[in-house]
Amino acid sequence: MAQITKLGLHLPTDPRWVNLAEISLEEILTDHAYCEQKAATSCISLIQAYPERVELVEEVAPVVTEEWGHFRLVLAELKKRGLKLGRQRKDEYVNQLLTFQRKSLSREEALLDKLLICAMIEARSCERFRLLSLHCSEEDLRDWYHKFMVSEAGHYRMFLDLAELYFGKEQTLARWQACLAFEADIMKQLSPRGDRMH
Repeated sequence: MAQITKLGLHLPTDPRWVNLAEISLEEILTDHAYCEQKAATSCISLIQAYPERVELVEEVAPVVTEEWGHFRLVLAELKKRGLKLGRQRKDEYVNQLLTFQRKSLSREEALLDKLLICAMIEARSCERFRLLSLHCSEEDLRDWYHKFMVSEAGHYRMFLDLAELYFGKEQTLARWQACLAFEADIMKQLSPRGDRMH
């Protein structure tokens, strides 16, 4: 199965998604804003759950600031365009992805799945930002989305590196492959929506 760029994703985003996203720019920007907010919250939750993991705290803490900065950037883009931040909507993709986490694990064992789910969300976001950076009709938006793509790629790699640090390369890779397959099944079930980042 061909992998998408260097992210390892098994299933590409439906090409129609970019066209749909451009049609409902206020909606996609609203969803983007809340994705950044939730990413910051997830990082805070990781730190709160595993404060003794020194490397995790040191690596993840700056991402909290970065993600919140991204939230503010999206708010500024909405304002610049005379658009408004809408209400937060249910994220079917993330909710389904969260079910990948095994329920019977100890607190320490659960960290692997948490890190891999975070990595997966960042990887899919990176792929979507790449598509927007390549195919948006507005040049300013293409450049704008490119910066988000680069950032998400770094976060994706950080979460995988932390998983390998704590659980070793072999265990991490085996579970990551399972996560990739699980995510591909989710993508097959979800129809492309232009008002959602995922």
